Amino acid sequence: MFSLVQQSYQAGWYTLDNVKTFVLAKMISQDEYKQITGQDYDQQQLA
Repeated sequence: MFSLVQQSYQAGWYTLDNVKTFVLAKMISQDEYKQITGQDYDQQQLA
């Protein structure tokens, strides 16, 4: 799942909030979120 989310984010198909949804669904980890987006995961900022 990590590779799919990473490729989709890099292609512009997923937003930060989309990627956060995968963390909430436990499909990727918070560390993987940071690897994909370059930002620390902050669950308080989900729009």
